[in-house]
Amino acid sequence: MISINLFSRSFISILLLLCFAGYKSHSQNAANQEQHPKIVNIINFIRLLEPRDAQITEDVLYQTVVKQVQIMQQYHLPGTFLLQYDALMDARYQQLLKNLPPSSFEIGAWWEIPQPLVEKSGLQWRGRYPWDWHADVGFSTGYTPKEREKLVDVYMQDFKKIFGYYPKSVGSWFIDAHTLNYLYEKYKIVASTNCKDQLGTDGYTLWGGYWNQAYYPSKINAYMPAQTEKNQTPVPIFRMLGSDPIRQYDDKGSGSNGQGVVTLEPVYKFGGGDSAWVHWYFKEFVEGQCMEYAYVQAGQENSFTWNAMSKGFEIQMPLIARLRDEQKVKVETLAASGEWFRKKYAVTPATSVTVNNDLNGSDKKTVWFNSRFYRFNLLWENNNLRFRDIHIFNENFPSVYTENRATSNECSFFTLPFVDGYRWSSAEQPAALRFRMVSNGKEIPMEGGTPTINDDVPGKLHIEWPLKSANGTLVMDVDEKQMQIKVEGSKTVDWFLDLSAGDTASLPFTKIAPHTINCRFQEMDYRVKASKGNFLNPGGDAIMRIKPEMSTVVLNFTR
Repeated sequence: MISINLFSRSFISILLLLCFAGYKSHSQNAANQEQHPKIVNIINFIRLLEPRDAQITEDVLYQTVVKQVQIMQQYHLPGTFLLQYDALMDARYQQLLKNLPPSSFEIGAWWEIPQPLVEKSGLQWRGRYPWDWHADVGFSTGYTPKEREKLVDVYMQDFKKIFGYYPKSVGSWFIDAHTLNYLYEKYKIVASTNCKDQLGTDGYTLWGGYWNQAYYPSKINAYMPAQTEKNQTPVPIFRMLGSDPIRQYDDKGSGSNGQGVVTLEPVYKFGGGDSAWVHWYFKEFVEGQCMEYAYVQAGQENSFTWNAMSKGFEIQMPLIARLRDEQKVKVETLAASGEWFRKKYAVTPATSVTVNNDLNGSDKKTVWFNSRFYRFNLLWENNNLRFRDIHIFNENFPSVYTENRATSNECSFFTLPFVDGYRWSSAEQPAALRFRMVSNGKEIPMEGGTPTINDDVPGKLHIEWPLKSANGTLVMDVDEKQMQIKVEGSKTVDWFLDLSAGDTASLPFTKIAPHTINCRFQEMDYRVKASKGNFLNPGGDAIMRIKPEMSTVVLNFTR
């Protein structure tokens, strides 16, 4: 009896310890969600028809949405369905979506422009099909500002007739500033979305923007983050599709369609349709340093069909549900995220996306930093470190589409480049701003070990990289306006940053002075200041060099 009692007590003690540990872990997750929420929006947008493939019938598209609804309800996952106008006017979609509980599901607008909306607005349809994906026909960019207002009014009136209210969210691959302002001022929308950064995919270029999470756009450029409340449209735009933070940026793709696609979209075999990739992505999403909050959009447009997306969808939904149950992520509608953002942030906050451990077989690590003033990307690879990207934001940089309509089937949205590791590269010379040093009279790449990234101080990102090729540590302190880079250690290190680019790269630099670089891009003048350190033109393979003062460089990216 004594041995049994001792065993029982020990067993009960172990159970209690396990329960306490589980409770403590659960509480820590809940506290972390409160402080640094990891937000997942499941957004599926709906088109009535797909003219590019005769086998994708209206019924195939409808049944795709039915399947999406079923699996989301199976795992009790809330989400957002965004309706293109032709699908909005279809009785089957109306009945399906009206029967969804409004406490869990949001119905909003997908802002591509099909023939029925154009003709009901009293305009002439110029498309090849009843829905045409070209930028001068199927998007608001293809219409004059007054025509855009007519399109919005017709959509909103019919939406309200069907659902009894105006939608709170309006999403699109890209949206012009005039339309966005009109949607906010007249219909009080609270959230929008646009496409990930990409170059030329489907004829659409969005390059150099606030890379992930959400931002308040400039009133004259919906792709450009604003720096001031006065000049921003107070509707947060969330970046879609869940780009691979390491691979998407410089994926070359194939053919003439611009970049490849490496995203969370469940249709892609490498990406959202691959179990190993999906589990890696969400692990880094949950554990990576995000500063304020992390964000990702899951889901898929019905044009890809259920057969193509089902594997990825059925991998992702139970995983998202489990992470939700563990209080590691917060799953909500797009409108809920937009309302939260507006209550919490008067202007766009600084955020980051961090990958501390890549997929098996790779040693790459990366940090994307975004603020209302600039963005950058750091990539560690083979013990070396480089800036792949630095772009600067200026709310006074207008988009041509705010007042003028697109006149071709393609469109382009840019911010102001300072380092562009994709567009400035050639096959022979990858563009980057590389960390280098002098050793034994020779200029060599700096080498280091595993970096540590810390976001404990609000609004600041702290990075330490222990150096192998010198006794010391490279330390970066970043905030929304500037970055400070220095090498700390007992031994002085002769280090610097060198910018390289391909021979045919179109560079923005107009004047390199010791403490200022003047730039010009698409008729906009801008500059970067070194409040500590010097800019040089060293010649040779390097286009520009940044030399530290007292082993420190401070770069300022405000106007």
